[in-house]
Amino acid sequence: MDLRRTMLIAAGLLPLAVAPAAAQFPPAPAAQPPGTCMQDFDKLRGDAAKKAEAIREASKRKAQPVEACKLFGEFSAAEGKMLKYVETNSVWCGIPAQVVQQIKQQHAKTNELRTRICQAAAQPPRPRGPTLSDALTAPVTDAGNIKRGGGTFDTLTGSPLGR
Repeated sequence: MDLRRTMLIAAGLLPLAVAPAAAQFPPAPAAQPPGTCMQDFDKLRGDAAKKAEAIREASKRKAQPVEACKLFGEFSAAEGKMLKYVETNSVWCGIPAQVVQQIKQQHAKTNELRTRICQAAAQPPRPRGPTLSDALTAPVTDAGNIKRGGGTFDTLTGSPLGR
């Protein structure tokens, strides 16, 4: 799979990675200050969403693999902070275990994708084949640039079987 296709797939999956817990985030328990958990989580989620948007923009303009690797690294770090917060405060904030598990799984997918993109960025660029203009400007065969005789199927100068 080439890098552009991978980046398009990644850009499509990023909304799933940024907000898997938003809808399932329960109200804060009465023992803590109101909204503290949600405010802290929203800050982390907003940072991850900003990094995801940068990846989407890079994908639209077909960024170079090195830039894509850097952007995915930043997004993975932001997502990792979000995961750490959710794991650390799951009891305090009343976050269900399945939400924590969803974020872990999405972070693992992000890291796998980041690894693939960075491996593609580390490889030297592929040599490109001839373009259409190269093919159209190739020399035209005529009587002056054709090699004659000596071929297996050269029947113009005699029988290929009787030599």
